[in-house]
Amino acid sequence: MNRVRAMRRVGLVVLGVNLLLVVGKLLVWYQSGSLAVGSEAVNSLTDVGYSVVIVAGLYLTTQPPDSQHPHGHERIEPFVSLFVAVAIFVAGGLILWRALESLSTGDVTVATGPWAILILAFTGGAKFLLYRYCLRIGEVHNSPSIVATAMDNRNDVLTAGAALVGVAGAQAGFPILDPIAAVAVAVGIVYSGVDIVRDNIEYLVGGAPPENLRREIIRRAITHSEVEGVHDVIAHYVGPEIDVSLHVEVEGDHTLLEAHDIESDIVQRIQEIPEVDDVFVHVDPRELGEWKDDETSRLAEFTDER
Repeated sequence: MNRVRAMRRVGLVVLGVNLLLVVGKLLVWYQSGSLAVGSEAVNSLTDVGYSVVIVAGLYLTTQPPDSQHPHGHERIEPFVSLFVAVAIFVAGGLILWRALESLSTGDVTVATGPWAILILAFTGGAKFLLYRYCLRIGEVHNSPSIVATAMDNRNDVLTAGAALVGVAGAQAGFPILDPIAAVAVAVGIVYSGVDIVRDNIEYLVGGAPPENLRREIIRRAITHSEVEGVHDVIAHYVGPEIDVSLHVEVEGDHTLLEAHDIESDIVQRIQEIPEVDDVFVHVDPRELGEWKDDETSRLAEFTDER
């Protein structure tokens, strides 16, 4: 399945499941009055809202390049993820406020019957399947917004479990557990929002990729048979993708055509890394002495691979 179809399908699947869950939870909340179930209903309602944004955002990010956006539209994705985080913060804040108010006043409604427990158990199972599905697609296609959605679904598994414990405890004779479970749900929701913000800020401010990925970029350049050294390596995020620039040292007696072939080969090698988008290689004659001495020991480990 290509990236465009996979990402759009994820958005529709998440939206459909969240619509189903919010209807079920609202019905059970209306019937039972459980604050824990109500907090989960608000959580799912927020999930529906951000699912709509994700569907629209993924549609935009998967549009092909055009004259105004020659590199494509993938850089919209971190903004979609941050919108998800804002929606998560709002939901968590509302639930926390209602739960703390219930604890302070002692106004606790205990759910009766099996429906509250059943809907929460079903929610936990559905969200776990969504978490695994979104995480797999997000990692395969390097999509921060889908990975953020996966993380939100993972935390929804935990919050549904906390709500389930609260409802079951309240029915067993400990009504205070219902609002306490709602507090746990709210904290879990807010934490997932913080997690998403932290991950996507790096994409927006052009942060450096992980060190192991930077080392792989250098390895693919330095192990070329004609390359004597590599320096001024810059790799940074532009949206969810990585742009790379570097200088390579080659013997100065190469013809211009030979230097061009070396450059093209190195660009191709580095672009085969899935996370990498654009690669810019500057070819330096070794005799100019632009090689940085402090790079020698750090890159010595790669010389045996040539």
